[in-house]
Amino acid sequence: MSAADAVHLFVFGLGYTATAFARQLHEAGASVAGTVRSREKAARLTAEGIDALVFDGGLTDPAIEAHLNEATHLLVSIAPGETGDPTLTHHRSRIIAAPRLLGIAYLSTVGVYGDYGGAWVDERTIPHPSHDRTRERVKSEAAWMEVADRCNAPLGIFRLAGIYGPGRNPLLNLAEGKAHRVIRPGQVFNRIHVADIAAVLAATLTRPQSRIYNVSDDEPAPPNDVIVYAAGLMGVAPPPEVPLAEADLSPMARSFYADNRRVANHRIRQELGIVLRYPTYREGLSALWRDGTWRG
Repeated sequence: MSAADAVHLFVFGLGYTATAFARQLHEAGASVAGTVRSREKAARLTAEGIDALVFDGGLTDPAIEAHLNEATHLLVSIAPGETGDPTLTHHRSRIIAAPRLLGIAYLSTVGVYGDYGGAWVDERTIPHPSHDRTRERVKSEAAWMEVADRCNAPLGIFRLAGIYGPGRNPLLNLAEGKAHRVIRPGQVFNRIHVADIAAVLAATLTRPQSRIYNVSDDEPAPPNDVIVYAAGLMGVAPPPEVPLAEADLSPMARSFYADNRRVANHRIRQELGIVLRYPTYREGLSALWRDGTWRG
């Protein structure tokens, strides 16, 4: 990545996706810091060279302010809760006052679009969120737009499809007996490999602009097909098919089946020049299995 040594990235929420990107950026020579929810994880990441501070939505490390004063780029990966966006609740004024910010990236979800009956959606599609958590996402997107305007910094909103990669994928679910073949006729989902998310974020780092991007693969597919393909790679029998009405799912898991849409990714390809490393689940799962990285 060009001029990585001039980048000072601060991340609110070093979870699965943000940590993968933070590690990539750190290896390229950038200064990277961010927040985690526990002191144990903070210690592990700090040992890697990523300065991790504790922020759990309440407890907040006072050193965060000093890092914000140095940050050239902000990545926000903390989801809103029932009481709103915790990052803005606790750090809004500090972010607005940050003197060096060149760009803000907010990780959202394609779930904001809601149910379109299997039709295609793109960034111009009006969101119709179906659940409280996705309605809160829409509110957070708007709130970050207002903050970015106050900061005079461009805001990229990245609406992510279902994330998979090392340590989070159907191969591991099958191995652990957690995979389900839930059948809802006509249901499709988009997915995105964590490495492709990192590539999109990297492409916008040095040229941030106020834009919404769908970050998804090229092929919306039934979840049943993905499990069958993963089982084929492993040489195991897939679990039996179960109609959605009979499936033993948590309320959160069941809610994902309420929405059905196909997510177009033309903007990341046409405007950012992204060529997905894993354009469908087949390339992604095959690489995880072949490389032995599926366990993480």
